[in-house]
Amino acid sequence: MSVAKVTEISASSPTSFEDAIERGIARADKTLDKVKGAWVSEMKVDVEDGKVTAYRVNLKVTFILKD
Repeated sequence: MSVAKVTEISASSPTSFEDAIERGIARADKTLDKVKGAWVSEMKVDVEDGKVTAYRVNLKVTFILKD
């Protein structure tokens, strides 16, 4: 039996929401052991002069706690 924890992180990308999600998961995986999943809790964009300059996501990441 395992016990999991959920932590919230934010990530951004200049190209897309998908890229922001992948960057966030990749970074979380460097710090957290046994990342098992995530869900997007919020999405937003930064805009300058009528153009999107950054895609931002808040992720809730699930990982397994060590014994």
